[in-house]
Amino acid sequence: MAIHILKAGLLDTIQDSGRYGFQHLGINPGGAMDITAMKLANALLGNELNEAVLEMHFPAAEIVFEDGGLVALGGADFGAEINGEALPVLHPVMIPQNGVLRFRKQQSGARVYLAVKGGYHTDSWLQSNSTHIKAKAGGFEGRALQKNDRLLCKQSFTDLLTDTTPKIFHWSVNPAGFYLKDTVSFIPGAEYHSLTKQSLQKLETGSFSITQQSDRMGYRLRGEILSLRSQKEMISTAVTKGTIQLLPDGQLIVLMADHQTIGGYPRIGQVISAGFAALAQMRAGEKIGFLKSDLMQAETLLFDQERNLQQLQNACNFRLNEYLNSQKQ
Repeated sequence: MAIHILKAGLLDTIQDSGRYGFQHLGINPGGAMDITAMKLANALLGNELNEAVLEMHFPAAEIVFEDGGLVALGGADFGAEINGEALPVLHPVMIPQNGVLRFRKQQSGARVYLAVKGGYHTDSWLQSNSTHIKAKAGGFEGRALQKNDRLLCKQSFTDLLTDTTPKIFHWSVNPAGFYLKDTVSFIPGAEYHSLTKQSLQKLETGSFSITQQSDRMGYRLRGEILSLRSQKEMISTAVTKGTIQLLPDGQLIVLMADHQTIGGYPRIGQVISAGFAALAQMRAGEKIGFLKSDLMQAETLLFDQERNLQQLQNACNFRLNEYLNSQKQ
């Protein structure tokens, strides 16, 4: 099975959960912005949860499935269509041979993930298949997909393709429990208590807009100006995905998947892992609020999500194997 890029999107890259263990060398983990959406799409297909997927932004790519295939979309709703027929998010779908996938309208969310049964043939670098554009390594030739690229898939389903129209399987995922809405929960960072009393109040009661200068490296926010009790020069220290930093102009930045590995700005907080999926699906212009949390609550929420993911994966495996076995009889 192979997919052919008829028209390139804004930024279409192969991503998995990222490469870890190399930040001391200045190499960031990268990976999918919304790892939860990636895992949900993979779970629907019976894949390993960390199997590499295609991450797309709007306007997204136009893709033809040369041999058809079994796929699932996760994350944003971009009004996906196969041969003009609506394609729902978070459903397994059997795509017919030469089926053309298009995305018509950005209805919700910022990133959509295309998973295929069995995964893609990709380039591995430092124990990950994620695309690292600056290093030009991993994913598909270390770059975003371009027009006329052909991306090979590990598994073919030509023996199961009996229809010329998409087959949408009846089971799906309700992602509500994986996306914590309204506010972004964070654990106070090393310099949290260096903020003035008024700034602490603004941080936890104010509203912050995501600016147009936001990307996979970080979300720049615009809100009321925050300040420290005393100005001091900081030595660069380790940062990671979800670190909330205070910039010299009093505004905040939240580091995202392609973040740097060290930084010299005050670390006001750290977005909890269980809340990162909702943040990753927010777009420029949207407003967010911050809610202070603690380590125990953060661990509880993450444990619940991981348990639900495992239960979901088991249920999807059972349903998918039942269907595939029935087709072979």
